[in-house]
Amino acid sequence: MTLNLARPLLPVTLLLAIPAFATDGYFSTGYGIIQQGQGGAGIALPQDSLAAATNPAGILFVGDRFDIGVTVFRPIRSATITGSGAPGVDGDYNASRKKNFFIPELGYNHLLNPKIAVGVAIYGNGGMDSAYTTAIPLLGNREAGVDLVQLFVAPTVAFKANAHNAFGISLNIGYQRFSASGLENFANPNFSAAPGDVTDRAGGGSFGGGVRVGWLGTINEHVSVGATYQTRTWMQDFSKYRGLFAQHGGFDIPANFAGGVALKIHPKVTVLFDAERILYGQVNSIANPDFPVQAPLGASNGPGFGWHDITAEKAGFDLKLSPKLTLRAGYNHSGLPFNVSQTFFNLLAPAVVQQHLTAGATLGFGGGKEINIAYQHAVARTVNGANSIPANFGGGEANLTMYQNSIGVGFGWGK
Repeated sequence: MTLNLARPLLPVTLLLAIPAFATDGYFSTGYGIIQQGQGGAGIALPQDSLAAATNPAGILFVGDRFDIGVTVFRPIRSATITGSGAPGVDGDYNASRKKNFFIPELGYNHLLNPKIAVGVAIYGNGGMDSAYTTAIPLLGNREAGVDLVQLFVAPTVAFKANAHNAFGISLNIGYQRFSASGLENFANPNFSAAPGDVTDRAGGGSFGGGVRVGWLGTINEHVSVGATYQTRTWMQDFSKYRGLFAQHGGFDIPANFAGGVALKIHPKVTVLFDAERILYGQVNSIANPDFPVQAPLGASNGPGFGWHDITAEKAGFDLKLSPKLTLRAGYNHSGLPFNVSQTFFNLLAPAVVQQHLTAGATLGFGGGKEINIAYQHAVARTVNGANSIPANFGGGEANLTMYQNSIGVGFGWGK
């Protein structure tokens, strides 16, 4: 089989055009259709050319391979405001004007020799979308919402140090795009250091870079372990939204690290366990608390979303019924990224789901060709605010609700 490195680069334009709404905070629960079907776990069990997105060392174990897939993602989100002293504010708000999102992914992998592999993975790192059907009077007079999408292109190299240990490194070339609407109440000097750059500035884009490193060790034929670390991805500022985000439009992608184990408990059954720590607290525009604060929006210590670091635990089950059929299932639990006092500004980023149930399968067709499918359901969750809306905004509480469903289909072709 001959694989052309140019082919994975063709859909990049499509990837840039498609927003996403991820679920471990705003990161994806997993990368690649196979991994999504097993709760996002896979650090110690690479199975496709998207392995570099999780553990760069894993590309040594998937051979020459090409993967392409798309996930149809349907997050249903809403909010309720209660107890407000401002007239016409209390009520229910539907944040699902946009319901369906298409998230593509692709990867290419090639073994130079049994000890060295190279590849590239192109995938959505994560994103956030809220699209209210009406204005939220506390925020502005137009339909409120935000749209954030983050894309990584990750050229990767991995090598075997010895028979039991492999190491890999990816250069994460990042692109992100953001837009906001319906925030007119903050577009004035009382609230923002740059009131002309708060809302309705169309899409603002930025580029940046970082690095992911990984290790994969095989203890014996039954046990493998892995670890991975992704640096902070340093991004250009969102200049069109320098009056909204702290540090004059700064919005770096936070660092994260993870470890995992794969246990082959039967020739046909593998059980996976991963744990990931996402350092949202290191990025001011994400971590700074929302109102009330002394500094205006856009300042280094200006208001943010009040997010803190979270841990995501992932468990997966892989059952090879036959050479042509593999079944998967999984569970993912992530921490809530903000406290109940921080629900006001998180009307725009209602990332409240924590429990994810997944299922998946691989259907082989011979010649190295296969179809992969995955389904994920994020269990409905409501977070009720506590002292969440400041008194100078009328007081009361902002309560956030969300549930999600997604289904992904991918094609894999390998030697």
